[in-house]
Amino acid sequence: MHFLTPLLYLPASPGIASSVVLFTPSSTRSMASANEMDVVEVNKKLLGELEDMGFPQARAARALHHSGNLGLEAAVNWIIDHENDPDIDQMPLIAVNIDIECPSEQSYTMEEMEAKAQDLRDRTRRMRREEEEKLEREREKQRIQSGKQILEAKRIAEESERRRYLAQKKAEKEEEKRARERIRLKLEEDKAERRRMLGLPPVRDTVIQNPKTAIQDTKQSYDVKSVEKAEQLRECLRSLKHNHKDDELTVTKAFQTLLVYVGNVARNPDLEKFRKIRISNPAFQSRVGRLRGGIQFLELCGFEITEEGKFLYLPRDKVDLTVLNSAGLVLKSALTNPFFGLLSRTSNRCQDTVT
Repeated sequence: MHFLTPLLYLPASPGIASSVVLFTPSSTRSMASANEMDVVEVNKKLLGELEDMGFPQARAARALHHSGNLGLEAAVNWIIDHENDPDIDQMPLIAVNIDIECPSEQSYTMEEMEAKAQDLRDRTRRMRREEEEKLEREREKQRIQSGKQILEAKRIAEESERRRYLAQKKAEKEEEKRARERIRLKLEEDKAERRRMLGLPPVRDTVIQNPKTAIQDTKQSYDVKSVEKAEQLRECLRSLKHNHKDDELTVTKAFQTLLVYVGNVARNPDLEKFRKIRISNPAFQSRVGRLRGGIQFLELCGFEITEEGKFLYLPRDKVDLTVLNSAGLVLKSALTNPFFGLLSRTSNRCQDTVT
């Protein structure tokens, strides 16, 4: 919106060209206040052409004044450079100096002036677009840089996490290795204890202190007789289990009863009541005597059938604690090992001889 302001002709002074002053409504308060304000002196012709091109009067006046009234192009360039100034559209006091000379310029028709104005506007829009594109490129560059920094931070975090994971896995493997070593040493100890209870010499001399100590091995000879006896006991139980494989509860009771008989004699070898079993006893017959292999197992442990055939008797001088301990271990294995008896071999020692 253009503001039309009255013209005030100032008389010419010696050496000064005559001018026409335009006042804004806010500047008409008093001549005293007008004299205190700066007067913007412009070329009237150029001012009119800028207004015809569509520029506000205040903006056109400032552009001509600050560009030195050099011409339309200089004024438009100034407008482009200062269009964001906060006071660019504030109406100043304008002294229209008719005598100010401007560089000779080609006269333009209305169509040419409109084309020139459109060209200047296009240039302005192009410059703005280029500036915006430049700012957008800078922002994109910053986004890319920020993305790279985030990716790098993520990579560092993942690498750190991977190293912690590998360190944890390594520690777990080392702990697992130590645990296996402890279990192996425990098994060695248990094996040595079983051999001691069976009266067998150790397979090798083993110095067991703690999981970190080394095990020193030396070869030892086997007691063939004791090993054969233990195998006969084991095979007898396998045969008993195989003969009654359809009655697991009966087999379990038989093993438990035999373990009681053997344990009582091993713990109290001097008490005859534990070394003497009445064959006709209903409990004995129900649990052991009626089963193929039950009495044969006791005979392998040293029990003998008396001449009358009424008792199983183990003489005191024939009590062999090594054999009894071996029998106890075999019975415990039969009771606790679910795979006991799966690999059975035929043995004549466990054929039924009960008459």
